[in-house]
Amino acid sequence: MSAIQRMKVANERHSKSITQRGHVQKTSRPVNEEKSPVGPWLLALFVFVVCGSAIFQIIQSIRQGM
Repeated sequence: MSAIQRMKVANERHSKSITQRGHVQKTSRPVNEEKSPVGPWLLALFVFVVCGSAIFQIIQSIRQGM
């Protein structure tokens, strides 16, 4: 798609905004509030590191106590 054609498509898409004056949506993208900002793999890695660190600390404190 050439730049001129993309500009025409964008102008047609947003031409409604000019006539609405003040009643225009903030964004044209659909708002999806259910989606989490962190992916499941990153969350799993974080939980693994935190829980693993806690377990390692408990084991280390038990060894030093004996």
